[in-house]
Amino acid sequence: MFCDANGIRLAYDDQGSGVPLVFLHAFPLNRSMWAPQIAALSGQCRTIALDLRGHGESDAPLWNFSLDQYADDVCALLDHLAIPQAILVGLSMGGYVSFAFSRKYGHRLKALVLADTRAQADSQDGRTGRFNLAQTAYGKGTGALAETMLPKLLGPTSLQHKPELAEYVRHTIQHIAVSGILVDLMAMADRPDSVAHLHTITCPTLVIIGQEDQTTPLADAQLMAKEIPGARLAIVPAAGHLSNLEQPDGFNKLLRGFVEGLR
Repeated sequence: MFCDANGIRLAYDDQGSGVPLVFLHAFPLNRSMWAPQIAALSGQCRTIALDLRGHGESDAPLWNFSLDQYADDVCALLDHLAIPQAILVGLSMGGYVSFAFSRKYGHRLKALVLADTRAQADSQDGRTGRFNLAQTAYGKGTGALAETMLPKLLGPTSLQHKPELAEYVRHTIQHIAVSGILVDLMAMADRPDSVAHLHTITCPTLVIIGQEDQTTPLADAQLMAKEIPGARLAIVPAAGHLSNLEQPDGFNKLLRGFVEGLR
């Protein structure tokens, strides 16, 4: 399904009924990464997964967008679907979008799940790394970007034992628009620090981290869980940065328990 939001067309899936769960995907993937969660939870929740601008079937204009504009897109989708409040589930870049959403539209949050993400802004080394990724994508193509990204996204257990997952990630990255990659990297490099914002998040919050995640390691998750009032921290064993895909059963159990606890 599609909706027009802020001058672009957004693609999304909408399944099930009940409390709405809105899934925000990681860079540089798309809404298909949430397939295990939609399959497991759409029987008890309304599950909505969208392609952020530049990804999947959504429009991919080349311009200097911010993560605040990504958050505006999420809000426009909620308006389109007549949803006053939702649970946001953001992983990695999806978590950055969730922070932007909570700053601008905190009253629309029923609860928040922050998975394999961080509140800190990029360091200078981090910004340099994003610049280098942009040059790889622009100069060498998405195939080269996929090979660079795989060890950042998947943990050693998955890389060794789940070749089909590695192939899915590689294939997905290879088919993203280069314009979307460049816009993402600039938006993430310019995002504000959200550490001071954490104590203002008042909705129920679950922080999830893959045990093998080296891109946003455990210390980052612990900081968020400490600073967000009442937040809970959960660790997914044998999972790297894409914990929802690497260990979907464990991730789904955490998510289901969190949602049931809100009732």
